[in-house]
Amino acid sequence: MCSVKTKMISRKLIERLERLHPKIIDLSLDRLNNLLNALDNPQKRLPPVIHVAGTNGKGSTIAILRSIQNAAGLSIHAYTSPHLVHLNERFIIAGKEITEKSLIQTLTECENANAGAEITFFEIITAAGLLVFSKIKADLLLLEVGLGGRFDATNVVSNPILSIITPISLDHQQYLGDTLEKIAYEKAGILKEKRPAIIGQQGPEALKVIKLKAEETGSPLFIFQRDWNITETKSAIKFEVEGSTSYFEKPNLKGIHQIQNAGIAIAATHYLKEVLPIKNGSIDQGLLTVKWPARLQKINEGPLINILPTNVELWIDGGHNQNASLLIAHTIRNWKIKNPCLSIHMVFGCLSNREIKALLQPFINIIDLVQTVKIPEQANSASRELVAHTAKSMGFHANPADTVTKAIKNIISLSTGKRLILIYGSLYLSGSVLADNS
Repeated sequence: MCSVKTKMISRKLIERLERLHPKIIDLSLDRLNNLLNALDNPQKRLPPVIHVAGTNGKGSTIAILRSIQNAAGLSIHAYTSPHLVHLNERFIIAGKEITEKSLIQTLTECENANAGAEITFFEIITAAGLLVFSKIKADLLLLEVGLGGRFDATNVVSNPILSIITPISLDHQQYLGDTLEKIAYEKAGILKEKRPAIIGQQGPEALKVIKLKAEETGSPLFIFQRDWNITETKSAIKFEVEGSTSYFEKPNLKGIHQIQNAGIAIAATHYLKEVLPIKNGSIDQGLLTVKWPARLQKINEGPLINILPTNVELWIDGGHNQNASLLIAHTIRNWKIKNPCLSIHMVFGCLSNREIKALLQPFINIIDLVQTVKIPEQANSASRELVAHTAKSMGFHANPADTVTKAIKNIISLSTGKRLILIYGSLYLSGSVLADNS
């Protein structure tokens, strides 16, 4: 464990790096490339890279891949975003979260090399990740795109062993464009010359754009429902590829959407079998043991659990766009169908740049009560009063609450019987809850 003094140094360092943020953001990789040149281009000395873009499911797919590869005894680096509680979560070094000491040393090296030049926080921590990944040997680096793909900081990696594009939907329109075609064009920017790519379930507009980009780059595509397929049976998941069928354990992540994410991970494992052969037993073990916080995660201990009656379950999910809401709503609707006496309630908070109605609409006729909260320590959190007003206008029984704890207590006082409470609306809200409940 790190000392309080070390944590203070880390916070001060992060605050300094955040102050380097450019006043005007231009969509290019020039700032990062300048820094990487000063660091002697660590992106050219990485282990084999699997590069993952998409709107939803990137982190879960990487978590499943990482779990499968760990079960196979491989040494894995991983870079994901955002973090929930601590910045360290973004950097997995040979299977373990980066230490505070190593994080400080690496960020300091990047700060010194950057020499005060303007740079975004994501760009400089991406440089830090690439630097530390280049120094320690591993069998694979799982690299998650932060935003988009074409101009994302991770796209300085020029020769991945495999690219993955998970399902694409509308999100971050202010940066990526206001249509699926425009967003898909940005995501498809990770496709590299003659490098293969696994493509998850896509709408026809997005898939057309991806195919056009692949023609430009000569990238072989392995597309869901054309080249491979994944379906759920009563007791397993069925993976079909090249005329053969295999059955695997269901992933230890809740939600029907995790079947698709598991399929993408299995497909990636299949198409890399000549380079990194992995036995089906390791795939099963990885699926059974995978963990990914705040993705339909049941909370089983901590202060929040201590205030709950025995017939109330607490779940949390960091979904933050309409597609995520559609997927989560589909899952909990099925829970309610299987258990008609179950009441489902929501503690909801989101950022001010999110479309509140789009996030809540899929839950109409599923959620009985909504308590709205402000996301702690987020200046651009949507007002809990505004969110409650919007929810009421949609037909929800909704009221604002001062804190998550008070929201949960309000729900308990206003309902009876077997209940499920879902904390939802933002990964930032999920992170604050997990931090406070630890």
